[in-house]
Amino acid sequence: MIETLSGWGRTPRIACDVLRPRTEAQIAAALGRGSLIARGNGRAYGDAALNAGLTVDMRGMDHMLGFDPETGVLEAEAGVLLSEIIAAFLPRGWFLPVTPGTKFVTLGGAIAADVHGKNHHIDGSFGAFVDWIDVMGADGDVIRCRKSENGDLFRMTLGGMGLTGVILRAGLRLRPVESAWIVQETTAAPDLDALLNLFEAQADRPYLVAWVDCTTRGAGLGRGIAMAGRHAALDDLTPGKRARPFETPARRARRLPVDLPQLALNRFTARAFNAAYYRNGAREAGTALVDWDSYFYPLDAVLDWNRAYGRRGFYQFQCVIPLAQGRAGIRALIETVAASGRGAFLSVLKQLGPSSGALSFPMEGYTLALDFPRAAWSERLMERLDSITLAHGGRFYLAKDARLARGTFRSAETRAQDFAEARRAAGHSGVFGSAQSERLGL
Repeated sequence: MIETLSGWGRTPRIACDVLRPRTEAQIAAALGRGSLIARGNGRAYGDAALNAGLTVDMRGMDHMLGFDPETGVLEAEAGVLLSEIIAAFLPRGWFLPVTPGTKFVTLGGAIAADVHGKNHHIDGSFGAFVDWIDVMGADGDVIRCRKSENGDLFRMTLGGMGLTGVILRAGLRLRPVESAWIVQETTAAPDLDALLNLFEAQADRPYLVAWVDCTTRGAGLGRGIAMAGRHAALDDLTPGKRARPFETPARRARRLPVDLPQLALNRFTARAFNAAYYRNGAREAGTALVDWDSYFYPLDAVLDWNRAYGRRGFYQFQCVIPLAQGRAGIRALIETVAASGRGAFLSVLKQLGPSSGALSFPMEGYTLALDFPRAAWSERLMERLDSITLAHGGRFYLAKDARLARGTFRSAETRAQDFAEARRAAGHSGVFGSAQSERLGL
């Protein structure tokens, strides 16, 4: 069936032949039809899960297969959503070991992108908690891989963006928790140096993330709100909450009923939004108990918030700058965005640790994520941000990419050639591919 698909950024839009399998046999039968890519819930921002020839929608393979309460290992099919894992296991005292900024990601998608969370500086990425993966290769055979068995395939599949085969199932180690609450410590930083100093001072916090104001110049450049967190123990709770530690107020998700006109998000509204966010964050500074959903997934409160950027869609620029160049690189990026006069509505700063997979995004350093409406000015601005990233030894997040040039990607990603050659040697390159892999030469 031909359908027009896009990623979460709603650009590009590509007419794709879509298969929605319920069994492994249906996927194996499709392998002879040409190049294909597996797709989860469509939360990669760009064209990583789009293939005009064949896009395999894995959401129909969404069964949880087993759970070992002694080890915390969940066995599940690739189409299971992280939100479904939380709903099933948080009431039993288990939570995801790593989670991205949305819970509406499939297990297979989280592995393919080797997603990271607010705890990467301590715990690493999603792949650090994956015990094994079942991958269907180019010949239709299913291979179980783990670090100690078929280790090369395991490492290439983590962060490999679906280019090493179709992820069918995996074993994921969940994290035991005593409650569904988070002890959140909010701190306002008046400028970028103060914000980065906070990251260094709070490096022992299990979770740490900051919002950054990219509209302010001068003395307030890079001011932000840092939000450290940890899972609340029973002793952190009031008597009422302690009696029902896994009950939190139900958050009612809303929808954006229409695409907003592109003019709604402009330099003036960006400046006003950032100023209000900083004032509110500074006013609420201190320590508080917040529910898990509000802490980890604030954007999920509006189920289709991507419509705020209008029909043309939007880009997310996300890079990581190595620690040695971190302060200089992040400052240069923020200075460039602020000097453009456009700013950004969503600007998120985190600290990362070492990488997991052969093509995983993280490296030890700072990552900055910025959202921009799709427009000629934003494309020119992001090209300048690309150059700054390259000049400081950084690299780019493929799960967020929709527009990188091949030369830019290859200059940043020293591992790309080895990855592409390993794909060819394994017979993957002619069978598994996406619009992104074609664009970037993977």
